[in-house]
Amino acid sequence: MDIETDGDRLVLNGAFDVRSTWEVRNAIYDHLDSRDEDLVIDLTGVDSIDVTALRVLAVATRRAVSLGHHLTLRGCGPAVRRLLHLSRLIRVVEVEREAATA
Repeated sequence: MDIETDGDRLVLNGAFDVRSTWEVRNAIYDHLDSRDEDLVIDLTGVDSIDVTALRVLAVATRRAVSLGHHLTLRGCGPAVRRLLHLSRLIRVVEVEREAATA
């Protein structure tokens, strides 16, 4: 998992699964604890994701809210959206709507 910080965004690239959840969790919490701004997590470059990773994002969302911040997921592909719906975590996290193409 490659994690890049770009202002108010964390850009994730690679496999986001049980093996990388600790690293991503720490990056998210470090961002939330050290900055007074909302956070966007860009998943465009994520090759694969599992339910454990989605749960990390759900818990991070709740933590962000408790700190007075807002956490949004960007670049969620069909597989990520499907898992969010199947796990019912879509009720907890905010997924940025993609612009409609003409």
